[in-house]
Amino acid sequence: MNYQTLADDLTAWLREYAAQAGADGYVIGLSGGIDSAVCTALAVRAVGVERVLSVLLPCHSLLEDAESALLVADAFGLTPLTVDLSVSFDTLLAALPEGTVLARANVKPRLRMTVLYYLGQSHNYLVLGTGNRPEIMVGYFTKYGDGGVDVEPLGMLYKREVRELARVLGVPEPIITRPPSAGLWPGQTDEGEMGITYDALDAILAAWDAGQEPDAPAEQIAKVQRMIAVSEHKRHAPPVFPVVRE
Repeated sequence: MNYQTLADDLTAWLREYAAQAGADGYVIGLSGGIDSAVCTALAVRAVGVERVLSVLLPCHSLLEDAESALLVADAFGLTPLTVDLSVSFDTLLAALPEGTVLARANVKPRLRMTVLYYLGQSHNYLVLGTGNRPEIMVGYFTKYGDGGVDVEPLGMLYKREVRELARVLGVPEPIITRPPSAGLWPGQTDEGEMGITYDALDAILAAWDAGQEPDAPAEQIAKVQRMIAVSEHKRHAPPVFPVVRE
């Protein structure tokens, strides 16, 4: 794949999408990870730095997350807005009955989604998603959280392709090599939570996309099949009962 051509095509696609939607630009949450960095770079190329609103959304987050996000912002000439959601998170949880660790953790991306749409609507900007193909296919995103977006420029790209695209776009190397994490709790990593590496996930999905049998352990293939099956509802609009009127 020619990644310079891909970068140009994605840039033109985002520019056209915003124009068709009558939007003035894009708003994006900067996590300090590679996916949001790549999407930020594409947005700046597509509509210009003055029409991209980057937002840091800490919620009891690690300092290194903010440092990485600021590194990305600086690389692409952005001055990010910071909205600290820690107090809002604590206040909401205090009003709720006891829940599971994951239910509590997923409040964070859902609060972030609310802020991004508030800012997007206030500026007439679209909310830029950062999901890649393996994450979307296995449902590794929070429904109505980081999955609540207007457009997903990386939605057909494997993680390895995102890394190559990042280098073409000038994403700082420390961001490219940083272990992917949703920052849901201290020490949390994407691969640790999923129980599979992105390289293995890429290989299995790429084989299926090519109509081939994956060259991977049977239990790993079965795991990915289960992840796809149980997350099917995340990839579709809510179903509507088909009432037949006579």
